[in-house]
Amino acid sequence: MKLSVYFCNKFCVSKIFFITFVTLMILSPCLAFSQEKEGDQGNRRFDRESFLVKRSAFITAELGLTPEEAAAFIPLCEELQQKKFEVGQACRKLTKDVRDMSKPTDSDYTNVIDECLEVNLKEAKLEKEYYEKFKEVLPPAKLYKYKQAEYKFAREFMKQSGERKFENRNK
Repeated sequence: MKLSVYFCNKFCVSKIFFITFVTLMILSPCLAFSQEKEGDQGNRRFDRESFLVKRSAFITAELGLTPEEAAAFIPLCEELQQKKFEVGQACRKLTKDVRDMSKPTDSDYTNVIDECLEVNLKEAKLEKEYYEKFKEVLPPAKLYKYKQAEYKFAREFMKQSGERKFENRNK
């Protein structure tokens, strides 16, 4: 019995490693191409496709998702993130508009605050809705790790972005 569990665990880890390796090998030329394009354009700010690939790989690794779990979970994550992005557009636009004004009024500030609070409520509703969907795909322990992985990825991404900006500024 122990031998079969050992073999299954070793096989599953090997399978995950193989899938990750193949994915990276397939995506490496794409990432290299996007970096070349970025160098050519100079001011390119954000490569969404590269970001999504890195985020998906990070979450898959941090949660220890099986290929089946990843196939079901990652599209739901991306769908949630897209909906949250769309919900937040009005808040981002108003924030930018107020920042660009020479002398914003109290009414302008109030509109931004009200809209952004509304966005927070809508995002919380979306998270609750998707939490129910996530529960159907992942066990509770992995679902718990998901939020931590999201925050960890965001911190690392922002740190790397800050380092790149600093390097570009010193060139």
